Amino acid sequence: MSTAFHAAINTAEKLLISKIPELFGLEGYSFSQIPPHDGGRNLVYTCKKAGEKEKMLRIAFLSDRKKEDFLSELEYVRYLYDHGGSVSNVVDSQKGNLVEEIAYENQTFFVSLFERARGKKLAENHYRYRDGAPIAEYFYNCGKTLGKLHHLSKEYKPVHRRYDFFDKYNRAYIDQLLPDSLSLVKEKLFQLLKTLEGLNRSSDHYGMVHFDYSDGNYHVDFENGDITVFDFDNSCFCWYMYDLANLWTIGAGWIRFEKDNSKRREFMDDYFENVLDGYRSETEIDDFMLEQLPLFIQAILMENMIDAFEVMRNNGEEAKCDEELSYLIKCLEEDIPYKGFFHEIYSCEAPFEYEERKI
Repeated sequence: MSTAFHAAINTAEKLLISKIPELFGLEGYSFSQIPPHDGGRNLVYTCKKAGEKEKMLRIAFLSDRKKEDFLSELEYVRYLYDHGGSVSNVVDSQKGNLVEEIAYENQTFFVSLFERARGKKLAENHYRYRDGAPIAEYFYNCGKTLGKLHHLSKEYKPVHRRYDFFDKYNRAYIDQLLPDSLSLVKEKLFQLLKTLEGLNRSSDHYGMVHFDYSDGNYHVDFENGDITVFDFDNSCFCWYMYDLANLWTIGAGWIRFEKDNSKRREFMDDYFENVLDGYRSETEIDDFMLEQLPLFIQAILMENMIDAFEVMRNNGEEAKCDEELSYLIKCLEEDIPYKGFFHEIYSCEAPFEYEERKI
């Protein structure tokens, strides 16, 4: 964890005593920090008080986003909730604001409060689905929940517009972020971006997406299977197919230790068919975009790689490639489709890892 993260935690503890409870009507609540993950951008706390519904408090402390960035995210969350999307709703502050800006000790913090989603993460249930229900139901519900969000996005008219995919993922930024020694993967990414730029960006295909739709960012109600989505921190304007491709890559985790390549293929075909059945119960996706699944999986790998280098940069660390990052680079450099899951590069003994690369 970076020095900046530790400093932010120390300051947040002071704010939880001095300012935040009054701003959000949280007097008498107890606060427990959720352990941050590598590359995390925010401090997140559970807020509990006897007789009250549990809430989640988010404190953003990095300096690379402005108030408008948070408003554009939170307005979208509120829109989804108000129109029947299964999301964790944002709670207004006592002043009626979606986000509160707090200047403290020469630093600016952006604070937001959310309802806690019903249920819990799949990992907290040891990846066991609810008793008596087939896992196919869960896959279907993953697609159905996402399909509803995308259906609503197609009619969304933002007041504060969120940034666009190409505002971040562009040649100049990639060239500046990645080391010069990775010239081949840079060229592959430039080609990928050029191909993406040629795709249809009409409202049927392109709009606000979650951009990190995975089991780490939703809760499952194990009584009925309902899914409630949260953490729209990376949401942006992008192709809806991106979220579906991300679901494909997440699904590989269910069968990653299987040695038989044909069984892995059979599972992934069945898994994604269930996801699409659920998705199509809420909105449409045309065959042409579905045919671009391999392209968007490459885009997922690009995002994962860029995120890894951003974390190293933000933590003040020297750029290096561990086994997982080396695997992503290998797949991108050699145009290996489907995250290498059906390729000889893949090892079920060390899933999605490749020998560490020197840069």
